[in-house]
Amino acid sequence: MMSTIKHLNHVAILVEDLEMALSFWRDALGLEVSHIEYIPEQQAIVAFLPTGNAILELVKPTNEDSGSARYLKKRGPGIHHLCFEVEDLEAHLKKLEREGIRLVNAEPVMGAGGTKIAFIHPESTHGVLIELRQTPRSSP
Repeated sequence: MMSTIKHLNHVAILVEDLEMALSFWRDALGLEVSHIEYIPEQQAIVAFLPTGNAILELVKPTNEDSGSARYLKKRGPGIHHLCFEVEDLEAHLKKLEREGIRLVNAEPVMGAGGTKIAFIHPESTHGVLIELRQTPRSSP
């Protein structure tokens, strides 16, 4: 059985300066920051701004050699990727691979808050970087 997409989890926006970005999204627009997290595996600092059923993530690269830093340098700040919550990330990745979809991550990697994540290459998605995310199941 195919793992299903549960919902849009977040939209990630790359920023050069997190405080300047927050001056718009938080101060001018009025979104609240739930938390800010350093994610070493992604070489980024991320501010999380919940917006009802989805989250806005402001992503600032912390290393000039990271993928997000290279993207930022090439294309400038703006929308970086869409993230969808899935039930079974490994099953989803296997299905996409069988269908010839180009993956950035053939195996899940660690994301924010202990989640498993993987990216689908924009070549296979009509130009949009897509992240798939599986939240750890909470213990009973």
